Amino acid sequence: MAFRVLMVGKGLRALAARGLFDGESLVPVGPAEVDFAGALVAVQRHFPDVLLVDLSAREALEAVEHVMVERPVPILALHPGALSGQDAFQAVALGALDVVERPASPGADFWGHVSRKLVMLAQVKAVRQVSTRPLPRTDAPAPPFPLVAIAASLGGPKAVAQVLRMIPRGFPAPLAYCQHISEGFTEGLAHWLAMETALRVQEAETGVVMEPGTVYIAPSGSHLLVRPEGRLELDSGPALRGFRPSCDMLLTSAGEAFGSRCIGVILTGMGRDGARGLKEIRERGGRTIAQDEATSTVWGMPREAVLMGAAQEVLPLDRIGPMLLQWVDAC
Repeated sequence: MAFRVLMVGKGLRALAARGLFDGESLVPVGPAEVDFAGALVAVQRHFPDVLLVDLSAREALEAVEHVMVERPVPILALHPGALSGQDAFQAVALGALDVVERPASPGADFWGHVSRKLVMLAQVKAVRQVSTRPLPRTDAPAPPFPLVAIAASLGGPKAVAQVLRMIPRGFPAPLAYCQHISEGFTEGLAHWLAMETALRVQEAETGVVMEPGTVYIAPSGSHLLVRPEGRLELDSGPALRGFRPSCDMLLTSAGEAFGSRCIGVILTGMGRDGARGLKEIRERGGRTIAQDEATSTVWGMPREAVLMGAAQEVLPLDRIGPMLLQWVDAC
């Protein structure tokens, strides 16, 4: 499994070409050049496992702070000597996990050392920081309707079908659904679910604006993201923690775009995918459900969500549909 690395700082990608990605443990994501002002947007768009920030200007510290307040991700800061040692320590105070001195002309040995650190940090849970001063914010449009975002893996299709059968055709929210499934099978899944439920069901497509009463399934091989105003986006970038589509990417983007009007649901499945995204929804004021152990085929993903405090409710499968009907009217 390769970890996704986003690099922030002028010329950093070109410097890192000298050895950072020679192995198979790391893969770059995002544009070749990400400036400090655009760091948060790049993190929100490209879902890195770890961030590499060059402390070449004081704006780098603002980028670290903004990311750790709004979308926490493990950060390794490189200190090229442009800032003082005190400023380098300030990066750690703002949430960076470590700082490494960067030589003016780093070679393969240096990047090999950085690569090993990034692999280690990518597996550390980042903790959201609390800002001590107002941060710049962008005015996002109000969500046009509530949204239900569903994550599932092993045993998911049958569980999702049972939930959707309880939802009427006039349901006032769209549903975005990420299912771990073999390549090429999501079209068949969409057709099967369409016969099992009164809702419209289709594979998601880039640029489509969601409509209430419709289920949008992440195509196998592409990440599904929700953007403001309910616009969908497909991302064919690298897998996130081994999965493409990634449940974490769907749920996190849904929480960011819909805030308190988002309802997140994590159903049966192996592993941990989706738990972090569900936590993001809850932290942004949305409502969250995890399927209980007794009715799950595999209580892996829901269990992880429960353990990290991401689930507002832990419910048997037959109570999830009625709860969605109750909550969507209150969103």
